Amino acid sequence: SMYNSPNSGMSSICDGASNGSDSKKLRVEEAPPSRVLHIRKLPNEASETEVIALGLPFGKVTNILTLKGKNQAFLEMGTEEAAITMVNYYSTVTPHVRNVPVFIQYSNHKELKTDAGNQRTQAVLQAVSAVQSGGSPSSDVQEALAAASSPVLRIIIDNMFYPVTLDVLQQIFSKFGTVMKIITFTKNNQFQALLQFSDPVNAQQAKLALDGQNIYNSCCTLRIDFSKLVNLNVKYNNDKSRDYTRPELPAGDGQPSLDPSVAAAFSKDSNSLLGKIPGALSPLSAAAAAAAAAGRVALAGQAGSNGVLLVSNLNEEVRVYGDVQRVKILYNKKDSALIQMSDANQAQLAMSHLNGQKMYGKIIRVTLSKHQTVALPRDGLDDQGLTKDYANSPLHRFKKPGSKNFQNIFPPSATLHLSNIPQDVTEDDLRLLFSNAGGTVKAFKFFQDRKMALIQMSTVEEAIQALIDLHNYNMGGNQHLRVSFSKSTI
Repeated sequence: SMYNSPNSGMSSICDGASNGSDSKKLRVEEAPPSRVLHIRKLPNEASETEVIALGLPFGKVTNILTLKGKNQAFLEMGTEEAAITMVNYYSTVTPHVRNVPVFIQYSNHKELKTDAGNQRTQAVLQAVSAVQSGGSPSSDVQEALAAASSPVLRIIIDNMFYPVTLDVLQQIFSKFGTVMKIITFTKNNQFQALLQFSDPVNAQQAKLALDGQNIYNSCCTLRIDFSKLVNLNVKYNNDKSRDYTRPELPAGDGQPSLDPSVAAAFSKDSNSLLGKIPGALSPLSAAAAAAAAAGRVALAGQAGSNGVLLVSNLNEEVRVYGDVQRVKILYNKKDSALIQMSDANQAQLAMSHLNGQKMYGKIIRVTLSKHQTVALPRDGLDDQGLTKDYANSPLHRFKKPGSKNFQNIFPPSATLHLSNIPQDVTEDDLRLLFSNAGGTVKAFKFFQDRKMALIQMSTVEEAIQALIDLHNYNMGGNQHLRVSFSKSTI
């Protein structure tokens, strides 16, 4: 079962259908669309504001009811359309609260009737309403939020394909208020930062708008939570820490201050958040939500009724075993897709090697489809970007008959074979490149001519991710790195 799928079949308290006396009836049934959403599996420490943040990008949030003892909540959206958009989007992108995956489905309730005297809830709703309308929360709302949150945010960057600098963070977050201090560090092989605003309300607005967003197109995803700290102690102004209120601080031992031109180079990405966030996010339309989901997914491998977990750019993994011709994400089942390979042998090869492999903590299921081909949408029909034609892709590995690529097809392994490496690229360069793909490099070995190498990641899952991210990576001088699974070990 996928997270937050309306018919996930997960055992839980029935939405208003049982008082808990009959455990056999505690089964989640699929409810028809409603502007009230039922959210389950919330972490114990989850706040009302964090629950509201799940609905904020999709429209106005009009009410909330939290059931602390059951780790559940009900969220009422302004319109049924907004609720439908939210459920559709989160059926492809797992929602998280405090880094814990949660489950979202329609409620049997059509509206929430809560105690209007709950001042705390009303204050949070007013604050969110102010954020959505582009205004500032009133003073009493600011006090309520200040008591519940810290001015310091803890930021984790997932899928950090490009460097994220202090200046990049400052540029993004200053859209929401005055950034006073930033400290960056690496923990558990993840780039993290602590960022302090001058006001807790600014931190609240930034978290609501930015959590889960990408800094650059399809990468560098922001995971944001409140820190338990209320004030940061910055000793040095350099490329790892900065106190914007104290420019006289020293740079520290051997730590040069960051050249602003470095950050500026990355701010030119046309698909980035930089310079594009005027305030809180605008509501997403149903089409935009579907397009956002499709933009994350360019998968491959042939999927049948068991379904394939949608993960970003999975097609590159399948291209190890054949040439992907077309991809169709199923409209009514966006966790599944049909993938057309060049021939039946390639489809069989992809299925045998990829079925049961793990990606993003999920098991990929691959079976042969009853369909012989993937049909393209009719002329003039907008299928929301769910169907793609890769027949003319430059990434095909098996176009040439008798190619050596046919002799080097192996199951996914922790060791990757690299080729087409430029002469001036060093071992350290490649180790850094593959570490930034989100994994840990355990071993490395150049071949004698240094045009090829073996690199070993700590797990097969990390190697799969590295291959997805880095095959055909431009190494400069129009030389593109070739990555495949190896049968060898180092």
